[in-house]
Amino acid sequence: MTYQDNIAQAEQLIRGQGSPWAGIGAEAVARMRLQNRFQTGLDIARYTAKIMREDMAAYDLDPANYTQSLGCWHGFIGQQKLISIKKHFGTTKRRYLYLSGWMVAALRSDFGPLPDQSMHEKTSVPALIEELYTFLRQADARELGGLFRDLDKARESGNQVEEQRLVHAIDNHQTHVVPIIADIDAGFGNAEATYLLAKKMIQAGACALQIENQVSDEKQCGHQDGKVTVPHEDFLAKIRACRYAFLELGINDGIIVARTDSLGAGLTKQIAFSAQPGDIGDQYNSFLDCEEITDTSTINGDVVINRDGKLMRPKRLRSNLFQFRPGTGADRCVLDCITSLQNGADLLWIETEKPHIEQIASMVDRIREAVPNAKLVYNNSPSFNWTLNFRQQVFDAWAEAGKDVSAYDRARLMSVDYDGSELAAEADEKIRTFQRDAAKRAGIFHHLITLPTYHTAALSTDNLAKEYFGEAGMLGYVLNVQRQEIRQGIACVRHQNMAGSDIGDDHKDYFAGEAALKAGGAHNTMNQFAA
Repeated sequence: MTYQDNIAQAEQLIRGQGSPWAGIGAEAVARMRLQNRFQTGLDIARYTAKIMREDMAAYDLDPANYTQSLGCWHGFIGQQKLISIKKHFGTTKRRYLYLSGWMVAALRSDFGPLPDQSMHEKTSVPALIEELYTFLRQADARELGGLFRDLDKARESGNQVEEQRLVHAIDNHQTHVVPIIADIDAGFGNAEATYLLAKKMIQAGACALQIENQVSDEKQCGHQDGKVTVPHEDFLAKIRACRYAFLELGINDGIIVARTDSLGAGLTKQIAFSAQPGDIGDQYNSFLDCEEITDTSTINGDVVINRDGKLMRPKRLRSNLFQFRPGTGADRCVLDCITSLQNGADLLWIETEKPHIEQIASMVDRIREAVPNAKLVYNNSPSFNWTLNFRQQVFDAWAEAGKDVSAYDRARLMSVDYDGSELAAEADEKIRTFQRDAAKRAGIFHHLITLPTYHTAALSTDNLAKEYFGEAGMLGYVLNVQRQEIRQGIACVRHQNMAGSDIGDDHKDYFAGEAALKAGGAHNTMNQFAA
């Protein structure tokens, strides 16, 4: 409904209640309703799932329509990100949020900082989803509240042109609520545990769940060693559990992102069940590193399998984990991805050890032979040394092309000595266009950085501490923080407004009229930032 339609509907409702509701203002009701567009997390999940599906279709038509997100570990961080996007680009189109299990473990656990091994409370994940959307909805309320105040001023001054412009802006207000791709790790248990957590995450507002094929109780960060994968049937049961959760809650177009860690995982906890040669279990087992048994007297509590008529002993560690053959990671990734897409997943995530477009594309090309519209979510990870990786890629390309690289030491390319070099400039340009180029060549629909705001918080705090506690003193804060907030138009320079003080004053007006005791009077120091 339009703003005027909302007012008219509220007026009709109030009149129907007679004198007991005479103190309720129809326009105030309309404003509060518009400031609270989403009543529940399921409303958000339905709205954002539709956005993601539309974006996926747009990408299929043109890979220039790729999407992006940054990982956020607090509602305020996510809110400020979306406010900044709207300020700089005028729209949130194709911009999402990412919820990183790594950051939940490191920053949001009651145990304190934890490694990314699914040891944190799983309830903290839906709690963060709910928190992020609480802050995004508050950003809507704050922005609309400003428009309502400006509308009142236009009416008071008799400026009808400005009044109409503001009504149009209210009617066409774009919400800060965007899709969240939420990390459910390896499901925090069996398929039933996955289903129960998925429900909580969806009820909190998540339209997209990212789940990985590691063993729940052996789960590791994607960029650390010791990763252990599970047979496909185990993983597919969890994908189905997520789908059932979406369908039970009426989110019929919810998105499942199936992540494979097989490229860096050299171990499995169990041998897959196989009913017949060539089935998915047999294909999984074909990657096991085995040795032929010629003397059965050497078998002592071993697991043995039949491979092409030969009795084979899979290599097993003292941890009771089985090894895969070296060099099979890419083949296992391709099989994982095809199997996941053919059994209910919507998007893929291939965790790699470096940001190399052709490495990613070599796997996607094979996947698309079976599933032509296969699309990836890709982790532009802070675990990669982007500067070193791309300088080495340029070095290798130059060397292969016969270009003189004698001025460069490949092992030392991270050195500041090379920062002004031609090689460094070419590497930086490749980093700048990486997302665009990878979207076009490697089927990457969504680019995200998992932990960026973890690093920016640390960096900005370090810079402030160095200045404030040093010779700069208070100037360290004023020069590098507050003055920059003012110059760059950062919304939270008026932190009382950001925290909802003006919204609260509006409500006091609605509730108490002229008797309202408001915070935003002449003596509010936030007025110093009004200009």
